[in-house]
Amino acid sequence: MHPMLNIAIRAARNAGKVILRACEDLSKVEATQKGTNDFVTNVDKEAEAVIRETILKAYPNHCIVGEELGQHEGSDADYLWVVDPLDGTTNFIQDIPHFAVSIALKVKGRIEQAVVYDPIRGELFTASRGQGAQLNSKRIRVSNAKDLSGTVLATGFPFKQKHHMDAYLEAFKALFVHTSDIRRAGSAALDMAYVAAGRVDGFFEIGLKPWDTAAGQLLVKEAGGLVMDFAGGANHDKSGNIVCGSPKLAQALVREIRPVLTESLLK
Repeated sequence: MHPMLNIAIRAARNAGKVILRACEDLSKVEATQKGTNDFVTNVDKEAEAVIRETILKAYPNHCIVGEELGQHEGSDADYLWVVDPLDGTTNFIQDIPHFAVSIALKVKGRIEQAVVYDPIRGELFTASRGQGAQLNSKRIRVSNAKDLSGTVLATGFPFKQKHHMDAYLEAFKALFVHTSDIRRAGSAALDMAYVAAGRVDGFFEIGLKPWDTAAGQLLVKEAGGLVMDFAGGANHDKSGNIVCGSPKLAQALVREIRPVLTESLLK
């Protein structure tokens, strides 16, 4: 195992312990609203602090960007850790047991290591560039779906950007008529990990942030999948609009939704 992946795993497990302790008594969790329909808890912040402490103990000069605590400017800018300490905060607040810790390492702008950890189920999804993707140390692969017929897709509603709802619903309809079903579970990191594991065939969502998807992107790619934006390009990090699945399925997703989306979502 790559030593930096090992540190990412240690950091994710340490954060998972913080989250699991909080799950024992959710009445003590303090939640505040940081934006429209966007919540943060003291547990998110504590989990991110633990992740930062674990990483910086091993690599004190590395940079870190996290959802809750912003940017830590280390002296070695070639190494950037991208952290979401609790992806699925609304699920966590509501005592819905579906959320994850997401940690990715970019080296000179390219994602090299990835961890998505589900502390409730004890499921650890990991990937190193060029080494494949694993779930609890067992190799995983995307599904072999070649078209939309009979597939199960994952998605997320644009709850922070409801002005995109009409376009999103058109995309949903364009896909739903061809699929077996579509799921909305509340954690983009786990959605992408499930694509990598072949549990769901594909995934699409509008307006995600880099910390939502960085680890999931490498998991999907190392599991044999493809990650694109809504126009079929590679602008998903900037736009936040993402599609992924097996190569043929991801292309089929884009073919169906591209004609019904507004121009602003195709940039």
